[in-house]
Amino acid sequence: MAVAREKTPLQKLLAAQSFWVAVALFALMLVMSALEPTFSTAENFTNISRNFAPIGIMALGMTLVLITGGIDLSVGSVMALVAIVAGLFLTWHYPWYVAFSMGMATGLACGAFNGFFVAYVGMPSFVVTLGMLSIARSLAVVFSGNQMLYQFGPDAPIVKAIGQAKWPLHPPAGWAPAWLPEFSSHFWTMIVLALVVGWIFNFTAWARHLFAIGGNEHAARLTGVPVDRIKFQVYVFSAFTASVAALLLLGYNGSALNALGTGYELRVIAATVIGGASLIGGYGTAFGALIGSAFLEVIRNALLMAGIDSNWQGALVGAFIILAVLLGMQTSGRSLRMLWQHWVPIQRR
Repeated sequence: MAVAREKTPLQKLLAAQSFWVAVALFALMLVMSALEPTFSTAENFTNISRNFAPIGIMALGMTLVLITGGIDLSVGSVMALVAIVAGLFLTWHYPWYVAFSMGMATGLACGAFNGFFVAYVGMPSFVVTLGMLSIARSLAVVFSGNQMLYQFGPDAPIVKAIGQAKWPLHPPAGWAPAWLPEFSSHFWTMIVLALVVGWIFNFTAWARHLFAIGGNEHAARLTGVPVDRIKFQVYVFSAFTASVAALLLLGYNGSALNALGTGYELRVIAATVIGGASLIGGYGTAFGALIGSAFLEVIRNALLMAGIDSNWQGALVGAFIILAVLLGMQTSGRSLRMLWQHWVPIQRR
């Protein structure tokens, strides 16, 4: 007979990978503040929050995909296609809301394409989204004529205001401390989406079905969970988050590039995995997606301030992915058991 013991809230907190990543992030920020005073300035915190927010937004969508045991490699290319489509409508002097709606519709269509072939046709998510990565990037190049789009017509100021807005906006003297950063519209959009996703994870039957699919898809089907429909929905949501990030960056940059989002696939996947999402499915949190994204950006920022070649960033990201997966295995007790099972036979030989 197996005796199951409910974990206390403290035990759950200490067992969460995202908690230890948050501790490591806080420690890194303290060390960098001591070594480099400019790191802890309001301007630098503003830059950090703005830079990691698009990754955090997309990591929320990627978390849902990973929970089902899938993966979405197309998010960076979908960003580029969404930005180019919206940029084209702006250059044709359509109102900004029409341009943004067309861009969003394009992104959702890409997500629906991925979801249909993964959920209803049964193709591997790696293959489908890898194909969409190539298709979306190619369409972005063709639609843009391989040129930058920046002549956005009469609604250009509105588009820039959406992407460049900050809060607090020019606080009066003495109203706010000097260290208070001006959080961008990217950051606040990420927070709102994270709260929505966190609420869904904790209070809806849809989320319970989502985790059931990641835990054991066959068992979930036998219990009546609408597996195909939910898997379709998570790929649409992943494309939705990529589209939101693309439109915010479109406004911030004031231009649309077909190279937008290049390499973001790795950063988004790394952020979700470092934040505790399981690559084999069944686990992930909204907080983990955000904290993983912030951790990667702080690492990048720290490397630049320390004068280390930025080309090392990719090596560090890869190393952190491996360490994050190892930490997840350690938490579940798998890594020590696997190491023991492989090491003992070698010693006996």
